[in-house]
Amino acid sequence: MSSSAKPLRVLVVGCGNMGASHAIAYKTIGGFDICGIVSTGNSKVVLNERLGGGYTLYNDYKTALATTKPDAVCISTYPDTHESFAIMAFEQGCHVFMEKPIADTVEGARRVMEAAQQADRKLVIGYILRHHPSWEKFVEIAQQLGKPLVMRMNLNQQSHGTMWTVHRNLMKSLSPIVDCGVHYIDVMCQMTRSKPLQVNAIGARLTNDIPADNYNYGQLQIRFEDGSVGWYEAGWGPMMSETAFFVKDVIGPDGCVSIVAKNAGAAGKSDNVDSHTKTESLRVHRAKLDENDQFTEADAWIDMQDEPDHQELCNREQRYFLKAIQENLDLTDHMQDAVNSLQIAFACDESVRTGQPVML
Repeated sequence: MSSSAKPLRVLVVGCGNMGASHAIAYKTIGGFDICGIVSTGNSKVVLNERLGGGYTLYNDYKTALATTKPDAVCISTYPDTHESFAIMAFEQGCHVFMEKPIADTVEGARRVMEAAQQADRKLVIGYILRHHPSWEKFVEIAQQLGKPLVMRMNLNQQSHGTMWTVHRNLMKSLSPIVDCGVHYIDVMCQMTRSKPLQVNAIGARLTNDIPADNYNYGQLQIRFEDGSVGWYEAGWGPMMSETAFFVKDVIGPDGCVSIVAKNAGAAGKSDNVDSHTKTESLRVHRAKLDENDQFTEADAWIDMQDEPDHQELCNREQRYFLKAIQENLDLTDHMQDAVNSLQIAFACDESVRTGQPVML
């Protein structure tokens, strides 16, 4: 398919925060034509207006898929629909871009990957940090710090208003450490390129607003084959603290690298989506000492010039989706990484619920 080929007809399914951003990407970057917008509620009407109007709106995904016969489907619905929606799309010969997680069970994730391979269609999962230059640099510097690595990451969100509604809905099917944790587990696996061996995790249910078997605060720990260790913490809700909501730190024998959210941290913006991806600065510290045990190098600050906002990251994800289709990229590793990070996240869930470590 050449770049002058006719645009890909894409069906947008789910019009919340991410779905709307992906739809705006399709409208602005070229190479796509939106052939329909699907949601169960009013969000499709709002999105249609934001896009300038004129799109066909559907309440039901199955009907939309049969009626529009798209080339590609963008799935940004709640996670309990991901597996069935993706498989239906592949059965109709569509390519699929899907928000993470790939499914709400590990077996489901494997079924989605198999369906993509069987249909010989592309499946791109929305691992947004893989398209972020600062995070790519973060991974690159981490890989230069020697082994083992100590990886410390969190994202606590003091959510209220519409964000608390979103979080409550997500927690009907997933815990925060599964929903958000898959990104950071993926980053840790990229940094170590080593096999995860064991996880343990703790969690607490701090509100009656969520299902009795779920928790809105969790912390996980991973041990890797090369001796590296990592922890990740996620808490959602109106009771969360904004004091230490953003820690992104990697330590190795040769020093450390940290992402520092100077502005977001100072302004108490833990539930602002832009501040989750905005890195602002990388601080690199070298451990080397001279004969007097003094540091030989001052810490270096890397201020990333290419600092995309949330919308631009979504644009980049969709450019990658287009490239994967047009250039027939082999996405086997991409899909397998998504299954692996989900498997680790669910093992953490199991550890919270059983109180026991889980061997991978």
